[in-house]
Amino acid sequence: MDEGKVFQTKLDQIATEMRALELLYERYFSGEEKRAPLKERNALEKKLRRLTTRRIIRTDHRFRFESLSSRYHTYATRWDRVQRLMDEGRYVRHLDRRRSNISSSSRQRDNYDTLYDSLILAHRECSMASPPPGRSQFNSFLERQKAKIQERFGKREVEFRIVIENGKPKLRAKAKK
Repeated sequence: MDEGKVFQTKLDQIATEMRALELLYERYFSGEEKRAPLKERNALEKKLRRLTTRRIIRTDHRFRFESLSSRYHTYATRWDRVQRLMDEGRYVRHLDRRRSNISSSSRQRDNYDTLYDSLILAHRECSMASPPPGRSQFNSFLERQKAKIQERFGKREVEFRIVIENGKPKLRAKAKK
């Protein structure tokens, strides 16, 4: 395999591990995990250090590596700062704020995501030749339909569902009482 492709796969692997590590730290800071992911952090840091000593000739690879390295160090600084605050007892988890910010719009967004996933499954099941609409296009379509239905039937909740009719996925809407 070409050395450039090997290096590119290493950079891709580092980016993936960094995202996973970021998620692990967020879970730790929110209280879901009891211990900081130090093993994963040390393993990632070791990989980055190993590549630091290597001479990178291709500009695009060097740029990507420096970006990943810089991003890692930014995260590491934040993780150390939050850990220090936790050790001093001054870190406040934002769970209550997150729970109170859950509104009908975020629940509706979750419903739209579930509905979109159902549309994708129905599209696959029907073996449609055309691709399904994009998520943002689908969400804006649902908002327009909801506004039309509420205009017609009053400010009632609108329930959407995906059905398959004549071998094609269809969107059905219903105004709740």
